Amino acid sequence: MPNIALELGKQASTFGVKSAYGEPQDVDGVSITPVALTYSGFGGGSGDGAEGGGGGGVSIPVGVYVRREEGLRFEPNIITLLVVAVPFVWVTGRAFSRIIRALKK
Repeated sequence: MPNIALELGKQASTFGVKSAYGEPQDVDGVSITPVALTYSGFGGGSGDGAEGGGGGGVSIPVGVYVRREEGLRFEPNIITLLVVAVPFVWVTGRAFSRIIRALKK
């Protein structure tokens, strides 16, 4: 029977920079390198007659690096920026409203 910890270790060794930056692709003379925010987690267990293990991960596309004749430029994923910005704007607005309310007293 395979050792779960060794198998997870082999799979985890491929994470890191290789999972955050994709392979560069050439499209119409332009080099595109995808960028993502990735994280993962693993767990395992063992006991009297019971074994277990599990894992998971998430990859969120952040944008791409585009290399043209003019140079290298990062182009963000607009949808990801909106998903991140909405809670930030809500928290900022809530904080400002509480500050203004406290200053009025």
